[in-house]
Amino acid sequence: MIEIKHLRTLQALKNNGSLSAAAIQLHQTQSAISHQCNQLEKKIGFKLFIRKSNPIIFTIQGNILLRLSEEILPKIKKAIQLCKDSHHMIIRLAIECHSCIQSLIPAIETFQKNNPKVEVDFYSDMMFNPQQFLQKGELDIVLTSEVLPRNNLFYAPIFDFEVRLVLSPKHPLVFKNNNITPEDLASERFMIYPVQRYRLDIWKHFLQPSGIVPIFKNVNNTFLLIQMVSAQMGITALPHWVVENFEHQGLIVTKRIGNGIWRRLYAAIRNGEQKELVIKNFIHSIRLHASVHLHFIRNILKQY
Repeated sequence: MIEIKHLRTLQALKNNGSLSAAAIQLHQTQSAISHQCNQLEKKIGFKLFIRKSNPIIFTIQGNILLRLSEEILPKIKKAIQLCKDSHHMIIRLAIECHSCIQSLIPAIETFQKNNPKVEVDFYSDMMFNPQQFLQKGELDIVLTSEVLPRNNLFYAPIFDFEVRLVLSPKHPLVFKNNNITPEDLASERFMIYPVQRYRLDIWKHFLQPSGIVPIFKNVNNTFLLIQMVSAQMGITALPHWVVENFEHQGLIVTKRIGNGIWRRLYAAIRNGEQKELVIKNFIHSIRLHASVHLHFIRNILKQY
């Protein structure tokens, strides 16, 4: 019933003292302002100010609405400014692969350089099941390879990557010429992140279809996991682009699993926010960095 334009008109009447002066401030004609006031008075059932008073004298009811305008209009102005400055914000980010953040830090730094009013806050304590926090509004972006059904999230593709078997350089499988088979892993101690088994790519796409169940051990830190593999305390499977540096250092060796397990990394966001400029710029920065600097991935930048 009472619209923002009515509150603005009341403020203009108070600040200028007359219909004619208020009309000039609001870039309207005096008759348009008078008509607007008459229509509002008819709707609400009482007079707002005494006609022909100079300066304008507000009625009791008019003063009540005037106080409302003094409370509401600054809040609206502030909200509009925040919308205009929507690039001034914090992006709350989580990555399911904890160590992946190191490879993507240069992309984040470039993004922040180009968007100095945006802060990227990384949440490492939500790495193993972050999408539920995204749904609750506690995160803004989750980098993940897992697409959950019917979850009101939008998944923006980043790049494709290969999941590789990670071994000690001294492990016998390093010297196997043929493809790694599920049976090769039957008696292995397989170290994994502490997540449900069905979420593991090597389980879903390689071991489970063959009915092979190795000995699983949970390790919640990627660097500890790499050290344990290097010390021949077990094996694991990780994205090739993540462990490339460790392999280059000679700490581990990677092998293709079967004919190759390829997955896609996504930026998961709440559905409807994929068109937000800040979100789009952040995702583009990650894609661009990956296409230029990351090895062992399949670039999908041209598709988007």
